[in-house]
Amino acid sequence: MLAQKKVYLAVALAGALVFGFIATSVISYFLASDSVNDHIAEETLPLTSDNIYSEIEQDLLRSVLISSLMAHDTLLRDWTLDGEAGPDKIVRYLREIQNKYDTTTAFYVSEQTRNYYHADGVLKQVSADDPQDAWYFRTRELNTPYEINVDTDTADPSRLTIFLNYRVTDYQNRFIGVTGIGLSVDSVAKLIASYQTRYAREIYLTDREGRVTLRGPRFEGAENLRERAGMSHIATTILATPSASVSYESAQGRRVYVNSRLIPEFDWYLIVEQAQSSAEARVLGALLLNIGIAIAIAALVGAIGWFAVRNYQMSLEQMAGTDPLTGCTTRRVFEAIFDQARKNALRNQSPLSLLAIDIDHFKHINDAYGHAAGDLVLYSLADTCRSHLRDTDTLCRWGGDEFLILLVDCTLSNALHVADAMRAAVASRAVRPGQESIECTISVGAAEYEPGEELRSLVARADLAMYTAKRDGRDQVAKA
Repeated sequence: MLAQKKVYLAVALAGALVFGFIATSVISYFLASDSVNDHIAEETLPLTSDNIYSEIEQDLLRSVLISSLMAHDTLLRDWTLDGEAGPDKIVRYLREIQNKYDTTTAFYVSEQTRNYYHADGVLKQVSADDPQDAWYFRTRELNTPYEINVDTDTADPSRLTIFLNYRVTDYQNRFIGVTGIGLSVDSVAKLIASYQTRYAREIYLTDREGRVTLRGPRFEGAENLRERAGMSHIATTILATPSASVSYESAQGRRVYVNSRLIPEFDWYLIVEQAQSSAEARVLGALLLNIGIAIAIAALVGAIGWFAVRNYQMSLEQMAGTDPLTGCTTRRVFEAIFDQARKNALRNQSPLSLLAIDIDHFKHINDAYGHAAGDLVLYSLADTCRSHLRDTDTLCRWGGDEFLILLVDCTLSNALHVADAMRAAVASRAVRPGQESIECTISVGAAEYEPGEELRSLVARADLAMYTAKRDGRDQVAKA
């Protein structure tokens, strides 16, 4: 009859567990569906945008360093100051830069002659009347060492290039020209394509007018934000702010989330889009997985239910508040004991003291001798401490290698005597986990309860005293 009741109880427990698990999973599904949208807009898309921006910044930083080296190269400066004799010399120099650093172009424009030197030779003379040369006169007037701009390449007008224009000055800091390198926008396009494949998101760049300037291979739809389906009403918001997180309804009726950020070096916007459906599919998959796990757990609980019921009494004893390793009171029970002891102390106007004990260099013991030896040290310490306590005192394993002792009807002075006796006993008692002998010491902090004080405050004072003992050399007792 008793066995039958145990089976019924196990089955009921398994059924309740399955019901609770499935109910929790379904509720979590609906909550996750609501919150996943915020997660996409506020975390996922901005993180993708940050990653792409960081990699673009790395390429730009490398280009800045290369251009800076060119601008401060004595060969380039001396050649300019010597009258630019022998153009082949500077052309060869630029060709070496281009080949060594694998750039699409390397150039130098002299302020004296306005010659545009390139790895292929002298291409032209820049002129203030030529709109294509506006970059040079803009860079000449800069208050900063360099600028980054996207423009067509003078050597190949069909190629769009990211230029790093660096001001060159003589040894008296007078402007003598502009040098720099160019990077193909294809490298940025490849970066966008890789992220689009990796994260299954639509990624592209637009200019200030909303025109798409760079895009991935699977880009679909109109190539202007104002003309893309569903985006016309948010295009102004995107183009009017440095960064934005917005959403729109696609032509297929799906909610699409958009994160944008301005890349000031290009004066372009980086746009990252993600449709809601992909995120919802992951949430639904998680729901189905949870239900499958719930069924599996139900079967497992049903199989081991009888065993669990048979050991019910043992579980109750473990829950009663005894640390299985040292036999000490657990933290939760200690808090209840302290509350009652505090009331008794206030009622009887009797002293109450607390000792905080920590094993010196316990981590070294674990590392040197193993955790089994460390466990034996903890057990030995608890056994030594108990031998110095009264039946009314309480020994608690507070956490790890820290113990608390509550001494009822005990002044601080008496608590210090008890603590010192324990300290001496521990120091004189070697622990032998095998052939080895481990000698350990403890640091103890003592504090007397003050009327109205909470346990947290009392423990903090005792801990502070214990750390004082450690700081002063360990293997000693300190009072709060």
